Amino acid sequence: MGKILSIITIASLLAACADTHQLIRSDISPDIRLTSSDTIFIAVPQDGFYGTDTYRGSGRNTSQIIYSAFAKHTHLAKVDQSTQSFEAARETANKSGRKYLVYPSILHWEDRATEWSAIPDKVEVKVEVVDVKTGNDVVSVVVKGKSGLATFGGDHPQDLLPEPIEEFVSSLYR
Repeated sequence: MGKILSIITIASLLAACADTHQLIRSDISPDIRLTSSDTIFIAVPQDGFYGTDTYRGSGRNTSQIIYSAFAKHTHLAKVDQSTQSFEAARETANKSGRKYLVYPSILHWEDRATEWSAIPDKVEVKVEVVDVKTGNDVVSVVVKGKSGLATFGGDHPQDLLPEPIEEFVSSLYR
């Protein structure tokens, strides 16, 4: 009986440490296959906020995480210099001769002191891949992440993004 209780306790602690993520994908063009020669323009989303707290730099962090995922597949990806509306970002991408616009939007950004509050960090980001010429979505995804409860400090919502973003971007290059 003591052994079973120990195993259940250890399993519970390990589960509390695990971050979770979810990808909700919308395939507008299910045949989409990017190549290393496709030119990519990555917009910078507005900083995330929760309640009255705005998380300065979270938009730039998000675009850099997306850039890192694309950079593993192409050297023709570029990140915008500043936050722009969708139409302005599309125009900038068009002027610079890019084929695809990657337009992220931070939907939820919650940075908590999880190690002592037992409230997990949460993040939700929508990423749209848009044909620059037509302005039509090719594919979009909503990435949701939640930290485990035993973070031991130092975790932030942006730490929940690299794995699911990489998974999504890699799926575009199959």
